[in-house]
Formats: sequence, structure tokens, C-alpha cells
Amino acid sequence: MAERVFVVGVGMTKFEKPGSRDWDYPDMAQEAGTKALQDAGIEYSLVEQAVVGYCYGDSTAGQRALYTLGLSGIPAINVNNNCSTGSSALYLAKQMIEGGIADCTLALGFEKMEKGSLGIKYTDRTTPLDHHFTDMVDRRGYDAVAPPAPQMFGNAGREYMERYGVSAESFARIGEKNHRHSVNNPYSQFRDQYSLQDILNSPMVYDPLTKLQCCPTSDGAGAAILASERFVREHGLESTAVEIVGMAMTTDFESTFSGSDMALVGYHMTQAAARQVYEQSGRGPTEVDVIELHDCFSANELITYEALGLCSEGKAGDLIDSGAVTYGGDWVVNPSGGLISKGHPLGATGLAQCAELNWQLRNQAELRQVDGASLALQHNLGLGGAAVITMYQKVDWT
Repeated sequence: MAERVFVVGVGMTKFEKPGSRDWDYPDMAQEAGTKALQDAGIEYSLVEQAVVGYCYGDSTAGQRALYTLGLSGIPAINVNNNCSTGSSALYLAKQMIEGGIADCTLALGFEKMEKGSLGIKYTDRTTPLDHHFTDMVDRRGYDAVAPPAPQMFGNAGREYMERYGVSAESFARIGEKNHRHSVNNPYSQFRDQYSLQDILNSPMVYDPLTKLQCCPTSDGAGAAILASERFVREHGLESTAVEIVGMAMTTDFESTFSGSDMALVGYHMTQAAARQVYEQSGRGPTEVDVIELHDCFSANELITYEALGLCSEGKAGDLIDSGAVTYGGDWVVNPSGGLISKGHPLGATGLAQCAELNWQLRNQAELRQVDGASLALQHNLGLGGAAVITMYQKVDWT
């Protein structure tokens, strides 16, 4: 029997515009890791193994980050899985508990990013996304002005529009919703509220994506402490413990390169991982109360509604237009403000999502609290590729 796994402490830094604050990745990691340990009420000496995620940095930067918390000699594994790096670290830290290898683990993620749009770092070798770019360019061509990432996700949005008649306003409503949610999140990089017209009128990055529908580059860190049931009970951590009742990671299938822009940006990876999580947990999407979803661009949030099973095929536009994914609707999606407004330091994003959902289930999300939240779903996506889906459940220890 697999061990039950609980999140017993979470922490994160405020996400910041790159270069706006005088700090380095060890500072970010120390702040997030210390907050997670304090949240759990335990010492770092009790952590038996650590998994550290980052995309931009030298080898063993994970160890350097951990040294700010202590020099305890524990195993440290460095992880790089593009934008799903943080949740990939969480996935490995969970497996250590689940397999009985450890009773207490730490998942830590950070990123110190450069200003401006993401680009190719190494030009003297094959880019991991060469198949993805070739597939996109063969079908849609290449815009030399727009950055590559919004082209890929914008084309997925265009495909959805072509198939189902969704309007540009539906995508803009996602930007309006997530910026509105971020007003109540002190960790968010941006906390300004915009009207739907403001979203539509902001500079066009790649049609239908305007600037206020695209995530910014960010600096920041996030952390989570995971524990077995034995550890929870021995250390009296029941008051903060949230159970991970399902978690799955998928990578690209043959269908990724089947001639679909939606498939190219992870639709089938997400769909398959979600099915696994629903089977593991015995809980379906209609039972979920709150969702943190990888909205790197508004187009990705919209197509992911369908991939997660929140609506039937072709109905994602109706879902956002109806108000079903905000406060007062069927789900609250991205109460944190999401990547669009909260920010997207690649290695930290998945752990920031974890922190938000644990605060929601512990009724500690303050002004952005989802009333009565007891079941939460996390979706984190990295092109190249990996999709990680996680289901969290509030625990009744009585």
C-alpha cells in the first residue's frame, strides 16, 4: 500500500519584475523555504530529502539555495522541466513519501529571470522544442515580430476560434477575471484591475492575445513541506495538513504532432493527466471547488477548461462568458490572479499554485477565500513537455 501524502507547510515570496529588487536566488529560496518550515512548525533538520527546481541557473544551484536553510547533508535533486518545474519537484517529493523512502521532504522552486520575452538560451545545439516549432511553422508560418511562446499559444486560441466560433472577447474575459482576482493577492506581481475594454485595447502581442492576456517574466520562489501520515500525527501537524489525493505527470504523445495547435501546447497531456488524477482520487471535476490553472496566456486557460473536463467539447467560451469560473460560479479558477497577473518565475510557479490551494483549503486565503473550499485542483504545464495535475483534499481528522 502506498503511503498517504500530506502538505504540512507552504511558503512563497512576492513575485517581482526581474531586476526590481536587490536579491538573488539564494535569498528567494531562503525566504520561501523558511516560510514553509515556519508554516509547518518544524525545523529544517527534520527534512530528509529535498527536490529543487529552476530553469535558469548553473548546476547544483539547488544545493546553494538549500544551504540558506541549513547544512544537514541530505540528498538534493535538481529539476528542470520548463514551466512545470515547480510541480515536477513536488511530484518527486511526493513519490519519496508515497514509496516509504522518507517521512518528510521539501519541494523548493525559484527563478531569477532576465527582462523581456523568453528566448533560446543555447544556439549551438538542438532546441528541445524543435519539433514543436517546426510543426507550428509548417501549419501557421512564423511571425518575426512576435515572441515564439505567444505565437504557439495564440495559434491554439485561433484553432479554438476556428472550430467553435469563440470570439476574442472570451479570451479577454479571462484576462479581466485574473487581473481582478489578483487585486486581493499580496504575493502578486501586478494588482491592478482592468475593464474588459482595457484588456482588449492593450497592445496586441499576437492576435488574439493582447499584452494583458500574457504572463510576465518574474523573479520569485515557492516551497512546500510534505509528510507521511505517521509524521503528521507524531508532530501534531493535523491543523495544517492537506492531503494530496491524486497526482499525475504526462509528457508528449504522438498526438501532440498530429496537426493541431491545441495538441501542440499540451491539450492531450493535460487531458490524460487529469483522467489519471480523477481515477486516483475517486473525485471528478464537478466536485472541485477551486482551481489553479496554468494561464501563461489566456488562450491556454480557455482550452484547458475543456481538457480538464470542466465543460464539453466546444463550450469553453460559454464557460468563461457565463461567469462559471469566478466567485459565485461553479468553480473559482485562479483566485491568486494566475500567471497572467501573479507572475511566472518558471521554477516557482507550480509551488506557488500549491501554496495558494493549500491556503484556500485551510481557509487562510483572506480576501480571496473561496467559501467552503474542500477540494482543489492544480494544473501546471511545461512545453517540451510535461503536464502535472494535482488534487488536494481538506482532511477531517476527527
